[in-house]
Amino acid sequence: MNPITSPDNPKVKAALRLQDRRDREKSQTFLIEGYRETLRAIEGEQPLSQLFVCEELFLGSNEAALIASAQAQGADIFTVPEKIFRKLSYRDRPDGILAVAPQRHLSLKDLPLRSPRLLLVAESIEKPGNLGTILRSCDAAGVDACILADRTTDLHNPNVVRASVGTLFTLPVIEADAEETFSFLKREKIAIVAATPHAILPYTEADLRGDIAIVVGTEQLGLSPRWMEGADLKVKIPMRGKADSLNVATATTLLLFEALRQRS
Repeated sequence: MNPITSPDNPKVKAALRLQDRRDREKSQTFLIEGYRETLRAIEGEQPLSQLFVCEELFLGSNEAALIASAQAQGADIFTVPEKIFRKLSYRDRPDGILAVAPQRHLSLKDLPLRSPRLLLVAESIEKPGNLGTILRSCDAAGVDACILADRTTDLHNPNVVRASVGTLFTLPVIEADAEETFSFLKREKIAIVAATPHAILPYTEADLRGDIAIVVGTEQLGLSPRWMEGADLKVKIPMRGKADSLNVATATTLLLFEALRQRS
């Protein structure tokens, strides 16, 4: 392992710049912080180029094995003092593990070929925390892939990685424009299930057992007309209070686990 003691070290400065979206896009690299997130990256065969570690902040006894795995896969390991690590960290309570990794971008041709397929299409999700939580729910419900249609949030935002708890690396996450996605689903005869509060059919009464793509949009605008007009099935989550909609990540979780219940 290589020790770094100065905050002016070029590698520290380069990693710090990755907190900015423009630098992530320019370099096509991003940050992965946290033991669980980095472990899932390794398990998901996400390459790591660098790993910064701070033993003073370790929370358990398994960090050595993780470091060895990262090193075996080709990552350069750097030890840094707590002061420098806290400068690199974007968390209130860092655990001493932070990696720099190359970005991976998947397209529709990378979708797994299974049947029946359960897909989640997330249209124009704006908040990194919501997107990360959606990915976490997709992983938990056994979704075959999550398609980001006309994404507005940077998939490699540190808060997406954190909110997904590393499931970004265990699930195929596809990036495509909405029109391309819509045409693909129609061509493949995958039923489009649109979630909207204006539907009549409760989601628990819909048949979600076949080849389906559940499509969700933002709380503010909902789904675009393309999805609403072209949906094969429209479902709603009944609301009993004053609010007329749920947080998009919460709604997604309910819909996915109803599909999982029916398929089980």
